[in-house]
Amino acid sequence: MTRRTWLTLVLTAAGAPVLAGGPGRLGEPALLTIPGNVAAGLVRRSGGEEDRWAKEIAAFAADDEARPFAPGGIVFVGSSSIRLWDVASAFPGRPVLNRGFGGTQVLDSVRHVERLVIHHKPATVVFYAGDNDLSAGRTPQQVAADFAAFAAKVHAALPATRIAFIGIKPSIARWALIAKVREANRLVRDSCDRDDRLGFVDVDAAMLGWDGKPRPELFVKDGLHMSPKGYEIWNMLVRPFIE
Repeated sequence: MTRRTWLTLVLTAAGAPVLAGGPGRLGEPALLTIPGNVAAGLVRRSGGEEDRWAKEIAAFAADDEARPFAPGGIVFVGSSSIRLWDVASAFPGRPVLNRGFGGTQVLDSVRHVERLVIHHKPATVVFYAGDNDLSAGRTPQQVAADFAAFAAKVHAALPATRIAFIGIKPSIARWALIAKVREANRLVRDSCDRDDRLGFVDVDAAMLGWDGKPRPELFVKDGLHMSPKGYEIWNMLVRPFIE
């Protein structure tokens, strides 16, 4: 198998694309040093959370039965920014499957990775989550560790599957968290740089205006979820990872 370097495509506010990235070592999973108190948080949140998404997961299982998805495709997984994304229209002709479920944190995808990802045997996974986590009080280190747990579970079953992490977006509603957002993104990107099977899609600069703040036209009224213009940017930035 040939060695591959994953690139991060960054679109500046001025619209000029810039490529950045570093080589990884194929087959060597990214490792994070996780403090004991953070590692403990990986296990579960408060009691009862395990069943919170039972209805959504059951609906996915029923859809899988009715419309089997062929192995080797592209599965989009994560929170509402994934759920609201019309990936079939965004990437016509590509074998894509949306398995986003709104309001989730990274750990929710870790818990349900078998149904969301492994069941479909995809060649590529596009993942987004993290802003709900930070808003709920999880630390950047916990978010990065949770994503490492997600990637480890996927690769334990599907060692050749590539996973692209879309960086946590800067949003109007959660601008007060931007320092934590960027720290979480830095930690995840560092881990992606150490494994050829992982990629990081940097959306930060592309979603900021001349004043360095989130561009209002990229969001709907709540200032958190994206408008069609916001998804146009994501479509462009993610496309290199799936083609």
